[in-house]
Amino acid sequence: MGRSMGNSNGNGNGARPPASPAVVLVTGASSGIGKASADLLHAGGCRVYGASRTAPEKEAPYPTLRMDVGDEESVRAGVEAMLAAEGRIDAVVNCAGFGIAGAVEDTSIDEAKGQFDTNFFGVLRVCRAVLPSMRARGSGTIVNVSSIAGLVSLPFQAFYSASKFALEGMTEALRMEVHPFGIHVVLVEPGDTRTRFTANRRRVAAAQCEASPYRSAFAEAIRVAENEEQQGVDPMPVARVVARAVKASAPDLRYTVGPTMQRLAPLIRGVLPYSVYETLMRKHYGL
Repeated sequence: MGRSMGNSNGNGNGARPPASPAVVLVTGASSGIGKASADLLHAGGCRVYGASRTAPEKEAPYPTLRMDVGDEESVRAGVEAMLAAEGRIDAVVNCAGFGIAGAVEDTSIDEAKGQFDTNFFGVLRVCRAVLPSMRARGSGTIVNVSSIAGLVSLPFQAFYSASKFALEGMTEALRMEVHPFGIHVVLVEPGDTRTRFTANRRRVAAAQCEASPYRSAFAEAIRVAENEEQQGVDPMPVARVVARAVKASAPDLRYTVGPTMQRLAPLIRGVLPYSVYETLMRKHYGL
């Protein structure tokens, strides 16, 4: 069974000898896409370390790390513990994240910063912690789990989308920067997925006040979004895409997965006049 490690706060083309299983760090591994990815990679023969801010829902068949991606020291200690145990990290899957909901006007600066601190800066902390050892070995793969909402923005989820838009831009640049060191960087962009993400979404404080001029529109848009999330795909198809990216010798930059119409949304936005696309989106969300 799994053993807990870490602190309480938490070749150039990537070819590996067959006798040496890939050592993979998965963040956000206590539930949802992170857990499904960790479980599938473990079942496929990888040496998986499942990291999360909280204890996993149930004991895992692989080592676990208590890691808070919002805490630099927690990330550093977790990565150092892994390197001490294994000598290397072949791949990282950045799944840790959450969503806030509320109108832009209703969202405080602190609430917006909190969203970015996990979804964007949390990924950045992990990338910065693992890159020195990957560069030294001349190989490695980083998979950043983004979202289709990082390609098309969602009403009343502006800062979730913005954090994923930022992740997309950072990942594109990072991929080019580390290519000379034999390191691959990948984006996986899920659409709606049935996970605890829906239940864990945080409403901003002002969105819950009767005085908010956005109250009724917000309630309808989030009702539509959460209904679609619960009708979305199981996490395992997303995990299969993550595993494919981890194991590929030359992975693509982007992999999308989820309901067909959601996967087509970025293409539709690029083809239609924006005014038409915007009208369709407003109608969809009852605005």
